[in-house]
Parts: sequence; structure tokens; C-alpha cells
Amino acid sequence: MTTLHGKALLFRSMHVPGRPLVLPNAWDVASARIVTDAGAAAVATTSAGVSWSLGCADGGHLDRDRGLGLIARVAAAVGVPVTADVESGYAPGPAGVAETVRGVLAAGAVGVNLEDSLRAGPAPLRPIPEQCERIAAARGAADTAGVPLFVNARIDTHRLPGGDLAVWLQETLARAEAYVAAGADGVFVLGALDAQAVTALVRAVPVPVNVLAGPETLTVPELAALGVARVSAGSSIAEAAYGLVARAARELLADGTCKALEGALGYGALNSLLSAGPGR
Repeated sequence: MTTLHGKALLFRSMHVPGRPLVLPNAWDVASARIVTDAGAAAVATTSAGVSWSLGCADGGHLDRDRGLGLIARVAAAVGVPVTADVESGYAPGPAGVAETVRGVLAAGAVGVNLEDSLRAGPAPLRPIPEQCERIAAARGAADTAGVPLFVNARIDTHRLPGGDLAVWLQETLARAEAYVAAGADGVFVLGALDAQAVTALVRAVPVPVNVLAGPETLTVPELAALGVARVSAGSSIAEAAYGLVARAARELLADGTCKALEGALGYGALNSLLSAGPGR
């Protein structure tokens, strides 16, 4: 399927509870090529990794044009569906979110993550009605374009003050219900969730549930057994890559050695990968 509509349908079909779509998130063309060469069925960008690679802090500092430019380069470089983490939509209001979604489609991506974090002000999360307007705007823009864009509503209740599971779950499920009603196709809940929390989400949420995999989380097989439909690495791979830069630089400067670089992807392999066509 080479059309945008066809890729969007293919991407939707990959969200199967119990057989999750596994996304080792990328942040530039090289990382996107590497994860597809490793066997990823789709490419998801990480907003943090994208922002860092473009010289910005994550969390609302990257402008739309540069964000969309990166998405376009990634989508052109791979033959699989691409879903883009566009933070809060690179816009202050719903009309701007719709404009961003039109840009995402023009860039060649078939999915978006929209987060409900509120980076400025006294509250950590947007009010539910406000976030619903933004999700509805994204849905409307995609529907008008005739592309079944997968709108993944990211719920950042991990940013709320700590409390018991029941309180957290109540707020998370209230947001999930509202976001699905507004047009979300999936729900992405951040945090290192335990089996009890994941089970409660999967049982209560009527759309595909997306959770994180990382050093402190359940494994992909464990998440699959609980009925998760999508597993993302988030920013963790980018963090590990930049961690290697830090370790290698310090070792070279302090000791004059390069042991941290053992196991690197060689020049020839990486150059060959980037020379290949997008269908590789």
C-alpha cells in the first residue's frame, strides 16, 4: 500500500490487543532507517528525541515548521507507515492543532500523538473539555482530508501529584472516555505501569491501549499477555544514544580510551543503510 490512505489503513490494522505493535521510537532519518532495518513494522517519532536533535528542549519549545520538516524527512526515508509525536499539536488552540494535522498528512505521516500536558500555568494537565476540543479538531482535519489518521490520545496523569491507584485510575479513565468520544482512535498512558494498572486500563478502555516499554517497565511479552495493543519506547532509545555520547566523550577526554564505543554500528553498515532506498 503506497497511498497515504492505504498506509493509514495498514497502520490501523497493526493495533491488535494481545499482539501489540512494537515501536522503537526514532528521532531522525538515520534512527528511522535503523529501526526499520531491525524489523519495525512502522516508525514512530519521539517528540523529546526530535526536539533534542533539533537543538530544543522537549515540552512545547519546538516550532511547527521544524517539527513537520523532520516528519517529512522521516516519512520520505522509510517505506512503512509513520506516526508522529506532535506534542500538544504545536499550537495554542484547536484551529492550530487542525493546521498541524494537515501538515502532518502533507508530510506523509498517518498517525499522531496528542498529549494533554499543560506546560505553562498552575495545573499539569489541560482541562478535559479543552483537550477534547483539540482532539476533535485533529479528527476533523483528518476526516476532511479523507485520510483515516490514527489519533493517539496521550494521557499524562503520571504528572499529577502521587496518590493511590484508585484515584489515578479514575482520572485516567475519565480522560480516556472523553478523548475517545472526541475522536481518539487509541489511548496512550505514560508511566512505568504495573500489571494491575495495565489490566484495569485494558479492561475499561474500548480502543487500543498504548503503554511504554523501558528499563523499569513490564516486558513486551508481559504487556501482550495483558491485552496491550501498542508498545512504545518513547524517548528511552534516544536517551540511551545520547548517554553513549556522554560516556564516550568523558572516557576519551579523561582516559584517552574508547572502550565505550565497542559494539558500534560501523561506518560501512550505516552508510549503506542510508544509501538504500526507502523500501528497504
